[in-house]
Amino acid sequence: MSQSPNPPKPPPPSRPTRPAPAAPVPTSADVARLAGVSRATVSYVLNNAEAVRISEPTRRKVREAAEELGYVPHAAARTLRAGHTRIVLLPTSHVPAGPLYGTFLGDLQWALRRLDYTVVQYGSLGLSGDQAARAWAELRPVAVISFGETLLSARNVATLKRAGAKAVLTLGPVGVPGAHALVMDQREVGAVAAAHLVARGHRRIGVVVPEEPGLELFSAPRLAGARSVPGAEVEALPLAYTEPSAGALARRFRSLGLDAVFAYNDEYAMLLMRALQDEGLRVPDDVAVMGADDLLLGRLLRPRLSTVRIEMPTGEHLAALVDRAVREPEEAPEQHGPMAAVAVVRESG
Repeated sequence: MSQSPNPPKPPPPSRPTRPAPAAPVPTSADVARLAGVSRATVSYVLNNAEAVRISEPTRRKVREAAEELGYVPHAAARTLRAGHTRIVLLPTSHVPAGPLYGTFLGDLQWALRRLDYTVVQYGSLGLSGDQAARAWAELRPVAVISFGETLLSARNVATLKRAGAKAVLTLGPVGVPGAHALVMDQREVGAVAAAHLVARGHRRIGVVVPEEPGLELFSAPRLAGARSVPGAEVEALPLAYTEPSAGALARRFRSLGLDAVFAYNDEYAMLLMRALQDEGLRVPDDVAVMGADDLLLGRLLRPRLSTVRIEMPTGEHLAALVDRAVREPEEAPEQHGPMAAVAVVRESG
Protein backbone atom coordinates (compact mmCIF):
# COMPACT_ATOMS: atom_id res chain seq x y z
CA MET A 1 0.00 0.00 0.00
CA SER A 2 1.41 3.40 -0.93
CA GLN A 3 2.07 5.81 1.88
CA SER A 4 0.07 9.05 1.78
CA PRO A 5 2.09 12.23 1.42
CA ASN A 6 2.75 14.33 4.49
CA PRO A 7 -0.08 16.83 5.10
CA PRO A 8 0.86 20.44 4.44
CA LYS A 9 1.98 22.42 7.44
CA PRO A 10 -0.43 25.14 8.53
CA PRO A 11 0.79 28.65 7.79
CA PRO A 12 2.35 30.47 10.71
CA PRO A 13 -0.06 32.73 12.56
CA SER A 14 -0.11 36.19 11.06
CA ARG A 15 1.24 38.93 13.21
CA PRO A 16 -1.13 41.79 13.86
CA THR A 17 -0.23 44.72 11.71
CA ARG A 18 0.82 47.73 13.63
CA PRO A 19 -0.84 50.98 12.73
CA ALA A 20 1.39 53.36 10.92
CA PRO A 21 2.86 55.88 13.31
CA ALA A 22 0.94 59.11 13.36
CA ALA A 23 2.57 61.98 11.58
CA PRO A 24 4.21 64.33 14.05
CA VAL A 25 2.18 67.39 14.89
CA PRO A 26 3.87 70.40 13.32
CA THR A 27 5.17 72.98 15.76
CA SER A 28 5.98 76.65 15.57
CA ALA A 29 9.66 75.66 15.43
CA ASP A 30 8.96 73.73 12.20
CA VAL A 31 7.23 76.79 10.75
CA ALA A 32 10.16 78.99 11.78
CA ARG A 33 12.71 76.66 10.08
CA LEU A 34 10.70 76.47 6.86
CA ALA A 35 10.12 80.22 6.74
CA GLY A 36 13.68 81.07 7.80
CA VAL A 37 12.60 83.24 10.74
CA SER A 38 12.62 83.04 14.53
CA ARG A 39 9.89 81.34 16.60
CA ALA A 40 9.09 84.73 18.06
CA THR A 41 8.37 86.07 14.59
CA VAL A 42 6.07 83.10 13.91
CA SER A 43 4.20 83.84 17.13
CA TYR A 44 3.88 87.54 16.32
CA VAL A 45 2.55 86.86 12.81
CA LEU A 46 0.10 84.06 13.61
CA ASN A 47 -1.23 85.83 16.70
CA ASN A 48 -1.65 89.11 14.80
CA ALA A 49 0.46 91.00 17.33
CA GLU A 50 0.19 94.71 16.55
CA ALA A 51 2.90 95.91 18.93
CA VAL A 52 5.66 94.46 16.72
CA ARG A 53 6.32 95.72 13.21
CA ILE A 54 6.90 92.89 10.74
CA SER A 55 7.17 93.38 6.99
CA GLU A 56 4.44 92.07 4.75
CA PRO A 57 6.79 89.72 2.81
CA THR A 58 7.85 88.11 6.12
CA ARG A 59 4.24 87.77 7.23
CA ARG A 60 3.41 86.11 3.93
CA LYS A 61 6.34 83.65 4.24
CA VAL A 62 5.24 82.66 7.74
CA ARG A 63 1.62 82.14 6.72
CA GLU A 64 2.60 80.12 3.65
CA ALA A 65 4.91 77.92 5.75
CA ALA A 66 2.18 77.36 8.34
CA GLU A 67 -0.28 76.42 5.61
CA GLU A 68 2.18 74.05 3.93
CA LEU A 69 2.87 72.24 7.21
CA GLY A 70 -0.72 72.30 8.40
CA TYR A 71 0.29 74.17 11.54
CA VAL A 72 -2.47 75.63 13.72
CA PRO A 73 -1.65 77.70 16.84
CA HIS A 74 -2.63 76.09 20.13
CA ALA A 75 -5.50 78.12 21.54
CA ALA A 76 -4.90 77.05 25.15
CA ALA A 77 -1.22 77.97 24.97
CA ARG A 78 -2.06 81.32 23.43
CA THR A 79 -4.57 81.89 26.24
CA LEU A 80 -1.91 81.17 28.89
CA ARG A 81 0.48 83.64 27.28
CA ALA A 82 -2.10 86.38 26.82
CA GLY A 83 -4.05 85.80 30.04
CA HIS A 84 -7.35 85.57 28.12
CA THR A 85 -8.90 83.95 25.07
CA ARG A 86 -10.05 85.66 21.88
CA ILE A 87 -13.51 84.14 22.30
CA VAL A 88 -16.56 86.37 21.96
CA LEU A 89 -19.48 84.43 23.40
CA LEU A 90 -22.97 84.77 21.91
CA PRO A 91 -25.28 83.02 24.38
CA THR A 92 -28.41 81.80 22.62
CA SER A 93 -30.95 79.10 23.30
CA HIS A 94 -32.10 79.35 19.71
CA VAL A 95 -31.54 81.38 16.59
CA PRO A 96 -34.67 83.50 16.14
CA ALA A 97 -36.33 83.14 12.75
CA GLY A 98 -36.14 86.02 10.35
CA PRO A 99 -33.78 87.36 7.70
CA LEU A 100 -33.20 90.65 9.55
CA TYR A 101 -31.81 88.93 12.64
CA GLY A 102 -29.93 86.34 10.60
CA THR A 103 -28.25 88.98 8.44
CA PHE A 104 -27.33 91.05 11.47
CA LEU A 105 -25.86 88.04 13.27
CA GLY A 106 -23.89 86.97 10.19
CA ASP A 107 -22.47 90.47 9.66
CA LEU A 108 -21.50 90.66 13.34
CA GLN A 109 -19.65 87.34 13.23
CA TRP A 110 -17.76 88.25 10.05
CA ALA A 111 -16.79 91.63 11.50
CA LEU A 112 -15.53 90.04 14.73
CA ARG A 113 -13.60 87.43 12.77
CA ARG A 114 -11.85 90.16 10.78
CA LEU A 115 -10.75 91.59 14.14
CA ASP A 116 -9.23 88.18 15.05
CA TYR A 117 -11.94 87.11 17.49
CA THR A 118 -13.42 83.62 17.62
CA VAL A 119 -17.21 83.71 17.86
CA VAL A 120 -18.79 80.92 19.89
CA GLN A 121 -22.56 80.46 20.23
CA TYR A 122 -23.58 78.94 23.55
CA GLY A 123 -26.91 77.22 24.17
CA SER A 124 -28.36 78.68 27.36
CA LEU A 125 -31.82 77.13 27.33
CA GLY A 126 -33.23 76.81 30.84
CA LEU A 127 -30.37 78.56 32.63
CA SER A 128 -31.00 81.34 35.13
CA GLY A 129 -28.80 84.42 35.20
CA ASP A 130 -26.49 83.02 37.91
CA GLN A 131 -26.25 79.59 36.25
CA ALA A 132 -25.65 81.08 32.83
CA ALA A 133 -22.95 83.48 34.01
CA ARG A 134 -21.02 80.67 35.69
CA ALA A 135 -21.37 78.41 32.63
CA TRP A 136 -20.22 81.15 30.27
CA ALA A 137 -17.33 82.09 32.57
CA GLU A 138 -15.94 78.55 32.32
CA LEU A 139 -15.01 79.25 28.69
CA ARG A 140 -13.04 82.34 29.74
CA PRO A 141 -14.42 84.55 26.95
CA VAL A 142 -12.82 87.91 26.39
CA ALA A 143 -16.29 89.35 25.69
CA VAL A 144 -19.94 88.33 26.01
CA ILE A 145 -22.79 89.70 23.88
CA SER A 146 -26.15 88.86 25.45
CA PHE A 147 -29.26 89.40 23.32
CA GLY A 148 -31.60 89.28 26.30
CA GLU A 149 -32.68 85.64 26.34
CA THR A 150 -31.11 85.32 29.79
CA LEU A 151 -31.72 88.22 32.15
CA LEU A 152 -28.42 89.33 33.62
CA SER A 153 -27.78 91.23 36.84
CA ALA A 154 -24.87 93.37 37.99
CA ARG A 155 -23.64 90.34 39.97
CA ASN A 156 -23.65 88.21 36.81
CA VAL A 157 -21.62 90.82 34.96
CA ALA A 158 -19.12 90.89 37.84
CA THR A 159 -18.83 87.07 37.71
CA LEU A 160 -17.93 87.23 34.01
CA LYS A 161 -15.39 89.99 34.53
CA ARG A 162 -13.70 88.15 37.40
CA ALA A 163 -13.28 85.22 34.98
CA GLY A 164 -11.48 87.44 32.49
CA ALA A 165 -14.23 88.95 30.33
CA LYS A 166 -13.08 92.44 29.47
CA ALA A 167 -16.43 93.45 27.99
CA VAL A 168 -20.05 92.45 28.52
CA LEU A 169 -22.64 93.88 26.16
CA THR A 170 -26.40 93.46 26.49
CA LEU A 171 -29.27 94.09 24.09
CA GLY A 172 -32.63 94.78 25.69
CA PRO A 173 -35.07 97.40 26.97
CA VAL A 174 -32.79 98.50 29.85
CA GLY A 175 -29.09 98.42 30.58
CA VAL A 176 -27.37 96.25 33.20
CA PRO A 177 -24.94 97.91 35.66
CA GLY A 178 -21.36 97.18 34.67
CA ALA A 179 -22.22 96.22 31.07
CA HIS A 180 -22.30 98.13 27.83
CA ALA A 181 -25.87 98.37 26.57
CA LEU A 182 -27.66 98.55 23.23
CA VAL A 183 -31.12 99.65 24.24
CA MET A 184 -33.90 98.17 22.10
CA ASP A 185 -37.41 97.83 23.48
CA GLN A 186 -39.43 95.39 21.35
CA ARG A 187 -42.61 96.92 22.76
CA GLU A 188 -41.86 100.00 20.69
CA VAL A 189 -42.19 97.96 17.49
CA GLY A 190 -45.73 96.87 18.37
CA ALA A 191 -46.66 100.33 19.63
CA VAL A 192 -45.50 102.03 16.41
CA ALA A 193 -47.47 99.57 14.27
CA ALA A 194 -50.68 99.87 16.30
CA ALA A 195 -50.43 103.67 16.51
CA HIS A 196 -50.12 103.87 12.72
CA LEU A 197 -53.15 101.61 12.21
CA VAL A 198 -55.24 103.56 14.75
CA ALA A 199 -54.30 106.82 13.02
CA ARG A 200 -55.63 105.27 9.78
CA GLY A 201 -59.00 104.68 11.45
CA HIS A 202 -58.58 101.03 12.44
CA ARG A 203 -59.60 99.97 15.93
CA ARG A 204 -59.99 96.18 15.96
CA ILE A 205 -56.43 95.00 15.40
CA GLY A 206 -55.23 91.42 15.32
CA VAL A 207 -51.61 90.85 16.32
CA VAL A 208 -49.98 87.73 14.88
CA VAL A 209 -48.08 85.78 17.54
CA PRO A 210 -45.87 82.98 16.13
CA GLU A 211 -46.55 79.48 17.42
CA GLU A 212 -42.94 78.47 16.80
CA PRO A 213 -41.08 78.03 20.11
CA GLY A 214 -38.37 80.45 21.12
CA LEU A 215 -39.77 83.64 19.58
CA GLU A 216 -41.53 84.86 22.73
CA LEU A 217 -38.56 87.09 23.51
CA PHE A 218 -39.65 89.31 20.61
CA SER A 219 -43.32 88.50 20.06
CA ALA A 220 -44.57 88.96 23.64
CA PRO A 221 -43.31 92.55 24.05
CA ARG A 222 -44.51 93.47 20.54
CA LEU A 223 -47.99 92.28 21.49
CA ALA A 224 -47.79 94.23 24.76
CA GLY A 225 -46.69 97.35 22.88
CA ALA A 226 -49.67 97.13 20.53
CA ARG A 227 -52.02 96.74 23.50
CA SER A 228 -50.60 99.89 25.11
CA VAL A 229 -51.83 102.17 22.30
CA PRO A 230 -54.96 104.19 23.23
CA GLY A 231 -57.92 103.37 21.00
CA ALA A 232 -56.61 99.98 19.90
CA GLU A 233 -58.66 96.86 20.65
CA VAL A 234 -56.11 94.12 20.23
CA GLU A 235 -56.64 90.39 19.79
CA ALA A 236 -53.73 87.94 19.73
CA LEU A 237 -53.72 85.67 16.66
CA PRO A 238 -51.55 82.55 17.11
CA LEU A 239 -50.10 81.51 13.75
CA ALA A 240 -47.62 78.85 12.70
CA TYR A 241 -45.37 79.67 9.76
CA THR A 242 -47.14 77.28 7.40
CA GLU A 243 -49.69 77.67 4.61
CA PRO A 244 -52.27 75.40 6.33
CA SER A 245 -52.11 77.49 9.51
CA ALA A 246 -52.48 80.73 7.55
CA GLY A 247 -55.35 79.27 5.53
CA ALA A 248 -57.20 78.19 8.68
CA LEU A 249 -56.87 81.68 10.19
CA ALA A 250 -57.97 83.33 6.95
CA ARG A 251 -61.08 81.14 6.73
CA ARG A 252 -62.34 82.29 10.11
CA PHE A 253 -61.08 85.86 9.79
CA ARG A 254 -64.44 87.41 8.93
CA SER A 255 -65.97 86.04 12.12
CA LEU A 256 -63.33 87.79 14.24
CA GLY A 257 -64.55 91.27 13.34
CA LEU A 258 -61.04 92.64 12.83
CA ASP A 259 -60.22 95.42 10.39
CA ALA A 260 -56.42 95.33 10.59
CA VAL A 261 -53.52 92.96 11.31
CA PHE A 262 -50.06 93.62 12.65
CA ALA A 263 -47.89 90.56 12.04
CA TYR A 264 -44.85 89.59 14.06
CA ASN A 265 -42.63 90.29 11.05
CA ASP A 266 -42.85 90.73 7.29
CA GLU A 267 -42.65 86.98 6.62
CA TYR A 268 -45.71 86.23 8.73
CA ALA A 269 -47.45 89.28 7.25
CA MET A 270 -46.85 88.10 3.68
CA LEU A 271 -47.95 84.56 4.52
CA LEU A 272 -51.22 85.73 6.06
CA MET A 273 -51.90 88.41 3.43
CA ARG A 274 -51.76 85.82 0.63
CA ALA A 275 -54.13 83.55 2.56
CA LEU A 276 -56.56 86.43 3.20
CA GLN A 277 -56.56 87.30 -0.50
CA ASP A 278 -57.22 83.66 -1.38
CA GLU A 279 -60.33 83.90 0.82
CA GLY A 280 -61.56 86.91 -1.15
CA LEU A 281 -60.59 89.57 1.39
CA ARG A 282 -59.23 92.75 -0.17
CA VAL A 283 -56.07 94.33 1.25
CA PRO A 284 -56.30 97.08 2.43
CA ASP A 285 -60.01 97.72 1.68
CA ASP A 286 -61.34 94.91 3.88
CA VAL A 287 -58.34 94.49 6.15
CA ALA A 288 -55.12 96.45 6.53
CA VAL A 289 -51.93 94.41 6.95
CA MET A 290 -48.66 95.57 8.50
CA GLY A 291 -45.40 93.72 9.16
CA ALA A 292 -42.03 94.49 10.70
CA ASP A 293 -38.38 94.38 9.57
CA ASP A 294 -38.81 96.12 6.16
CA LEU A 295 -37.67 93.22 3.99
CA LEU A 296 -37.09 93.80 0.28
CA LEU A 297 -39.60 91.09 -0.64
CA GLY A 298 -42.39 93.11 1.00
CA ARG A 299 -41.80 95.90 -1.49
CA LEU A 300 -42.22 93.50 -4.40
CA LEU A 301 -45.69 92.33 -3.35
CA ARG A 302 -48.91 93.82 -4.66
CA PRO A 303 -50.12 95.60 -2.66
CA ARG A 304 -46.76 96.63 -1.30
CA LEU A 305 -46.42 95.76 2.37
CA SER A 306 -46.49 98.45 5.03
CA THR A 307 -44.03 97.66 7.80
CA VAL A 308 -42.00 98.83 10.79
CA ARG A 309 -38.34 99.48 10.12
CA ILE A 310 -36.01 98.82 13.06
CA GLU A 311 -32.93 101.00 13.07
CA MET A 312 -30.43 98.37 14.22
CA PRO A 313 -26.67 98.99 14.37
CA THR A 314 -24.56 97.29 11.74
CA GLY A 315 -22.58 94.20 12.67
CA GLU A 316 -19.40 96.14 11.92
CA HIS A 317 -20.40 98.93 14.32
CA LEU A 318 -21.17 96.45 17.10
CA ALA A 319 -17.91 94.53 16.50
CA ALA A 320 -15.97 97.80 16.73
CA LEU A 321 -17.71 98.59 20.02
CA VAL A 322 -16.75 95.16 21.40
CA ASP A 323 -13.15 95.56 20.24
CA ARG A 324 -12.85 98.99 21.81
CA ALA A 325 -14.31 97.71 25.08
CA VAL A 326 -11.85 94.80 25.10
CA ARG A 327 -8.89 97.10 24.47
CA GLU A 328 -10.02 99.68 27.02
CA PRO A 329 -11.70 97.68 29.81
CA GLU A 330 -11.14 100.46 32.34
CA GLU A 331 -13.46 102.80 30.44
CA ALA A 332 -16.95 103.31 31.87
CA PRO A 333 -19.69 101.21 30.21
CA GLU A 334 -21.57 103.00 27.45
CA GLN A 335 -25.28 102.98 26.66
CA HIS A 336 -26.31 103.26 23.02
CA GLY A 337 -29.84 103.87 21.87
CA PRO A 338 -32.67 103.46 22.20
CA MET A 339 -32.82 102.10 18.68
CA ALA A 340 -35.69 103.59 16.75
CA ALA A 341 -38.71 101.84 15.27
CA VAL A 342 -40.28 103.74 12.35
CA ALA A 343 -43.52 103.06 10.45
CA VAL A 344 -42.96 102.66 6.69
CA VAL A 345 -46.25 103.34 4.95
CA ARG A 346 -46.96 101.57 1.66
CA GLU A 347 -50.14 100.16 0.11
CA SER A 348 -51.26 97.35 2.43
CA GLY A 349 -52.30 99.49 5.38
